[in-house]
Amino acid sequence: MEPIVDAHHHIWRRADQPWLSGPTVPRIFGAYDAIKRDYPVEEFLSDLAGTGVVKSVYVQTNWAAARAVEEVEWVQSEAERAGWPHAIVGFVDFQSDDAPRVLAAQAKSPLMRGVRQQLHWHENAQYRFAPTPVEMNTTAFRKNFARLEHHGFLFELQVFSSQMADGAALAAAFPGTIFVLEHAGMPEDRSAAGRAAWREGMRRLADQENMHTKFSGLGTFIRRNDPAHIAEIVAETVELFGAQRCVWGSNFPIEKLWTDYGSIVAAIRAALSHLSEADRRAVLHDNAVRLYRLA
Repeated sequence: MEPIVDAHHHIWRRADQPWLSGPTVPRIFGAYDAIKRDYPVEEFLSDLAGTGVVKSVYVQTNWAAARAVEEVEWVQSEAERAGWPHAIVGFVDFQSDDAPRVLAAQAKSPLMRGVRQQLHWHENAQYRFAPTPVEMNTTAFRKNFARLEHHGFLFELQVFSSQMADGAALAAAFPGTIFVLEHAGMPEDRSAAGRAAWREGMRRLADQENMHTKFSGLGTFIRRNDPAHIAEIVAETVELFGAQRCVWGSNFPIEKLWTDYGSIVAAIRAALSHLSEADRRAVLHDNAVRLYRLA
């Protein structure tokens, strides 16, 4: 059985996240009172026990923007204490004049590997995160974004299908930067037209050689772990990107709202079962080791 790298998970202290410590408001993943609490490394390790996961990548959890450096420093200290996670993706606001300082400060943490600024915008306000659908196109954003290559950081791109053409253009403008598309492009519209739009957008993104994608958060819009749904998305995505540009992530503890860790692992293993052993290992382990520079 192939070893696994969880390339997308979170740990947190409730008091550090305004969205967890404040009033409950509608979120993309639905009701979340069950996770408005601390989620420490120890609970994460208990959740993944026996699944074959050997390493992991922490992805930012929306601390207050002014504390972006502190978030990375805290996760670094947790990794030094507990031995997990093995890489960090932090947050930087590329619209801010402070972005160069934040990047330089985060780069001092040995496990820092990349940045996620959530750019997804949707007509449905509950699915909306960025203030506009075109944040990635501004002069300020691109000026600061150019600094990623200097630091050797990758960028985790989170967009909906309506923004994928702009995402592809961003990747084309920065060929020296590695991109990892979050949650397989978040296919939220399951209608025939919605799936066609997602498929066309994914094709545009896959045309960029520096674009990779991540099988994570696939229960977000259906609020359950559905192996058939996951298998369908995985099959289409692998066909477009090839196994060498795909990785997997649990999105825990968000997915813990509706399932357990072992069930997610079983679903991704089943979805990849038609691939060769080498391709399965690439998606589950080797690609993440390469992209996130895991020792």
